[in-house]
Amino acid sequence: MTDSHFPLSAVVGADDLKLALCLAAIDPAIGGVLIEGPRGMAKSTLARGLADLLASGLFVTLPLGASEERIVGTLDLDAALGEGRAQFSPGLLAKANGGVLYVDEVNLLPDHLVDLLLDAAASGVNHIERDGISHRHAARFVLIGTMNAEEGELRPQLLDRFGLNLALSGLPQPTERAEIVRRRLAFDADPPAFLQRWAAPQEELRERCQNAREQLNSIPLDDAALNAISQRCFDAGVDGLRADLVWLRAARAHAAWRGSPQIETEDIEAVADFVLRHRQRHPSPSATPPQQKLEQQSPQRPNSQTSSTSQPPQDEGQWGELPAQPQTVGVRREPPRWAKKP
Repeated sequence: MTDSHFPLSAVVGADDLKLALCLAAIDPAIGGVLIEGPRGMAKSTLARGLADLLASGLFVTLPLGASEERIVGTLDLDAALGEGRAQFSPGLLAKANGGVLYVDEVNLLPDHLVDLLLDAAASGVNHIERDGISHRHAARFVLIGTMNAEEGELRPQLLDRFGLNLALSGLPQPTERAEIVRRRLAFDADPPAFLQRWAAPQEELRERCQNAREQLNSIPLDDAALNAISQRCFDAGVDGLRADLVWLRAARAHAAWRGSPQIETEDIEAVADFVLRHRQRHPSPSATPPQQKLEQQSPQRPNSQTSSTSQPPQDEGQWGELPAQPQTVGVRREPPRWAKKP
């Protein structure tokens, strides 16, 4: 473990994000965390701080230009050419095993590479079949991806595969901004002294994560919690079943975080926004109140108390339409009728 990382316990604010990161560390099978927000919001600082809570302390960064071979691993050419034998050369997934794999601007990666990362994050295994090599190794890491939506979106199919999703606000309050700068300056000026100052809170956070990981498997994924979550996903109009599974795992991790022996309602509610934010598309029919459905299905009838010449409200999209103006209507004159000659 390095001592150069800004401690997670010293990060000002961002309580929801710190909770989501800890839950992903408690159960990496949740599938990683996607952080959205503008530049300069300390996303990488939070990711590095999480690595210090893990036993390995590993923090691996995936560069934007990384090839598929560098990520999943490939044939060791030196062994193949020099010794005539096929040997696996591990990639970044193998190096991140037991730690944090950080992918900055994940939305700028090719889709097939994002697929590889999400597959390994969800399964905890990397399986390679290429160049005459069949190899399988553990790849149990916490995947943290960041993106700025202004630079491009992730396809919905890939977005859905990230377990949890949060957005950081680019406008913290003035007092919070000042404290963030104050702590950063103190860390840069004397890292050892700053780390010593925050050693106790950081150790407490580390122990809490470790205890939750040890307790996790003893907490049952019970039917009551699953039924409640499935109903919520249905009401939110979520496509597919990944949200149900992720939500149940995240709720169990939150129960472990609290030290509870079972999943409670508060655990389900605590992670709802993390799970639904990037998956909720439209409410299901059952989520619409009956009276509202009746109003939506009934034909529109004019109000008998409203004159037929009434203009529609200006907020109904009738922009560009001029108000009615009074017009002068001319009187049609009949041509003169001449008496017939006798």
